Amino acid sequence: MRRLIKFSLVLALGAALGPASADAKIKACTLNGKPLYGKVQVVKSFADFKVQIVTSFPDLQVMAVRSFPDACGKWQWVNEFPDFTIEYVEAFPDFTIAFVESFPGER
Repeated sequence: MRRLIKFSLVLALGAALGPASADAKIKACTLNGKPLYGKVQVVKSFADFKVQIVTSFPDLQVMAVRSFPDACGKWQWVNEFPDFTIEYVEAFPDFTIAFVESFPGER
């Protein structure tokens, strides 16, 4: 009986932590196979990613650049031919961002 209770607790803990572990979304500055740097277009719907702007503990620190968006977290704003699109949301984002003036990238 005691072994069954321990096993049930382990299963419950694994189920509770499973989605949180899968929630560590960004790996090697990519999400769903797309690199998180390059030319970015903001759209109102049907975006590649939904992002939420936060002031602390972001998934990605973003630095807006005018040219050479070739490193993690460097985004160049465009109106045509983006590498990916984003939509700003207030809840349930794919990942969170914070805008920075230096040292962009994963945190």
